[in-house]
Amino acid sequence: MEANLALPAALIGDPVRAAILSMLCDGRAHPAGALACAASVSPQCASNHLAKLTEGGLLAVETEGRHRYYRLATPQVAAAIEALACIAPAIRSLENPRTSRARSLRFARSCYDHLAGRLGVAVLAEAEARVYLVASNQASKRYVITAVGKHWLETIGVDIDILKPGTAGVARRCLDWTERRYHLAGPLGAVLLFRFTELGWLRRDPATRAVTVTPLGAAEFARLLNINVVGLQQADHENHPDPIGTRSQSTA
Repeated sequence: MEANLALPAALIGDPVRAAILSMLCDGRAHPAGALACAASVSPQCASNHLAKLTEGGLLAVETEGRHRYYRLATPQVAAAIEALACIAPAIRSLENPRTSRARSLRFARSCYDHLAGRLGVAVLAEAEARVYLVASNQASKRYVITAVGKHWLETIGVDIDILKPGTAGVARRCLDWTERRYHLAGPLGAVLLFRFTELGWLRRDPATRAVTVTPLGAAEFARLLNINVVGLQQADHENHPDPIGTRSQSTA
């Protein structure tokens, strides 16, 4: 039986609901009030939209005391939102960032549970260049972690043997909606974002999807992945340099 694409498409197609879903792509649960603010609507209006999204199977709701918290029902919902973002008309504030918030999101942000933005794209590009990850076949979005890749991951405290493969394996490509290039997703992508944060390389903004790099992180990304964080932050969209081309100039 063919899937009823019209139902989720109609739910996502409303601008208010699209804004709510986009905010929830950070993988966290948010209260209705925060989602109403993100969508620039009244709490009553947001409540109606949240009910429709929940009834339609796109959101799950949890009750904690007097508050109700909403999250995306499944990782597949987040993947659908990101895929749609890749074919949607570009948002000018992200194509040519004019605000600090837009620049922050363009540089580094969470995509559900993994790292996205220019930094996320650069990390994957470097992992491919160093043959830490190789595509399982030419058409596949799945990656195989090589022996040298496993060794590198062990140096930063990541044990791949305990990772539970998802439907697309342990590591997969995810098309970045601002860069139109791939960043790393799957269980490995999730554990890397967690580990980078745990090591103090990254800080996640509790109010947005933005991720910032600490001074320690800038030094470690340069030392271990040869990524010039400052160069990525200053890269111009029109020139759109390859992330590998923005490696640190201080390392060989």
